[in-house]
Amino acid sequence: MTPLKKGLVVAACIGVAGVITWLLFAVLPNAARPAARPQASNVPSAPAAAVRKIKAQLFYVSEDGVRLTSVEHDVTYAEQAVDQAREILKAQIAPVDPPLVSAVPPGTAIRALFLMPQGEAFVDLSPEFASAHPGGSVNELLTIYALVHALTINLPAVTSVQLLVGGKEVDTLAGHVDLRRPLTKNLQLMMETPNPESPVPDTQSPTPAARTPAQ
Repeated sequence: MTPLKKGLVVAACIGVAGVITWLLFAVLPNAARPAARPQASNVPSAPAAAVRKIKAQLFYVSEDGVRLTSVEHDVTYAEQAVDQAREILKAQIAPVDPPLVSAVPPGTAIRALFLMPQGEAFVDLSPEFASAHPGGSVNELLTIYALVHALTINLPAVTSVQLLVGGKEVDTLAGHVDLRRPLTKNLQLMMETPNPESPVPDTQSPTPAARTPAQ
């Protein structure tokens, strides 16, 4: 064998030996090693942000059935006055457990709510507000002023409330209280047994000019 061929054979042997060494010490140990399992994190997950609440006075039928009594409830806090008004009304019309008695007909829902710069609130309620009402002058007073008081007593920005039904202005809810204009609070319903005639807003006045709620 010539010296050149001997050199090539030696070089080839060295190369093969190097490949075998690399396989034994680098590739094969990693291939035989089991895949690493993901580790569970021991860091506790962040708790859900607590919902901020405020205290609000809500109004229900008193034991004698002819007045409103106030009860303090936790209500979701909102930054904007119109959103806070909606949260208070949602709590006011929500079903209640005994011994509380709601003055608001079951099924009533808020369709829309607007606040005017002058302090007037326009509240558009679902048709159930009228269709499910039991009728009667005292019941009508308690129903209407439960909502009026919920806004005017809890929110200084609200001075009066006009109630609409199904997106329309209505003359009255059950034939006794004039709903053609915004109503202010009527604390007589909270302080003494009301006379069904005297607390009723003036129903003989002419219909005021129509007001268009603005968002």
